[in-house]
Amino acid sequence: MTNPVNYPDYQLPDYQLPASDSPGTAPLETALLTDHYELTMLQASLRSGAANRRAIFEVFARHLPHGRRYGVVAGTGRLLDALERFRFGPAELEFLGGAGIADDPTLAFLESYRFSGNIWGYSEGDCYFPGSPILVVEGTFAEAVLLETVTLSILNHDCAIASAASRMVTAAGDRPLIEMGSRRTHEQAAVASARAAYIAGFASTSNLRARFDYGVPSAGTSAHAFTLVHDSERHAFATQLEALGPDTTLLVDTYDVPRAVRTAIEVAGPNLGAVRIDSGDLPVLARQVRALLDELGAVHTRIVLTGDLDEYSIAALGAVPVDGYGVGTSLVTGSGAPTAALVYKLVARSSDAGSGAGSGELQPVAKRSVGKPGRGGRKWAVRHRDEHGTALSERISLIPPETGPLDRELLVPLVVAGEIVGREDVSAARARHREALAELPPYALQLSRGYPAIPTVFEPNGEEL
Repeated sequence: MTNPVNYPDYQLPDYQLPASDSPGTAPLETALLTDHYELTMLQASLRSGAANRRAIFEVFARHLPHGRRYGVVAGTGRLLDALERFRFGPAELEFLGGAGIADDPTLAFLESYRFSGNIWGYSEGDCYFPGSPILVVEGTFAEAVLLETVTLSILNHDCAIASAASRMVTAAGDRPLIEMGSRRTHEQAAVASARAAYIAGFASTSNLRARFDYGVPSAGTSAHAFTLVHDSERHAFATQLEALGPDTTLLVDTYDVPRAVRTAIEVAGPNLGAVRIDSGDLPVLARQVRALLDELGAVHTRIVLTGDLDEYSIAALGAVPVDGYGVGTSLVTGSGAPTAALVYKLVARSSDAGSGAGSGELQPVAKRSVGKPGRGGRKWAVRHRDEHGTALSERISLIPPETGPLDRELLVPLVVAGEIVGREDVSAARARHREALAELPPYALQLSRGYPAIPTVFEPNGEEL
């Protein structure tokens, strides 16, 4: 068997990825969005026969980011899209063979690779807690192990962004939030971030690709460069109003804020849509601008604040007379938690190496090392609620649960026998998140550091995580 790390003098050939089906998108195939060791394990398991064992992997978080009280499931739709495109075409096979990464039997397997198993998951937009099995993947070991990296790559990113975005939406109350972090992250991560933020309750995004791909509403007017390129601030404002109409948002902090506000209303009249403040002492400036707008008769002109905001600064602005916020860097970096710390672990496998994906008695398996112990066995999950619909606990069991009238089963079919059945529009996930938040106890929405909003209880022994 080839040793994948013993190539000190080997230089990778200058392969080119196949052209994408439309400009600006990733290549059609997603199979190489994976780690080298997935193929190493595949090659070795094909030799041992373990590749054909029936296997179940689960995705879960051992803990939430420090101080967080819930997580938000996001990225499921993107994962299903990636699964549909998880194919090894001629270019990928040539690369893997030429680089010595895969031998001939492995290449033959990859050439015909199609995931034919089953996947269940928490619905996108739902909340999760430590130990929640937010994704359950069943297939042969060979089929399922190849999905580890792309699954974690998508879910770790999108769940982290959605979880941060949800806290920002809570902090903002009824004031809308604009996602505007595209210039602070990878170009594809920007699109995924906009999607995740919208699911969690953001009103719109600055990213046009997110609108094109997922229908996320987009918004935007001008930057300081637009003001600076004109001969005067008055000329810049007049030009923008002529082009975009009186409901546009004028950026008023390029030079002197009070003077800019007066100029804006002189040019636009009292029906100007909004002004935006991007720098300075935002609480002080916002109060000054509100008073000035009211004095000038522009009582309906809105104030939008931007500039390195996060959930804590948004909450601190709650008593300030503003009408909306734009959030960039903190959103696309998960507000200090850029990954959801999700893992993809084998929890059960068949005893017979030749049994295949659909047969063979499953045996629980789990890692036992100190610090990262696992819980073997395929899991089911139920959210136990009281008579008012408030969540009390996340109950995880090794057998299908007998649910009571107040319980809500959490795992839904996403893929059945290789066919995607769980695809849905982002608007459905957005509505679901509102419902999921509404069933959490009130202290779940506090921004102060605390414990998970509800305990995760493993049955039948009632052990809490």
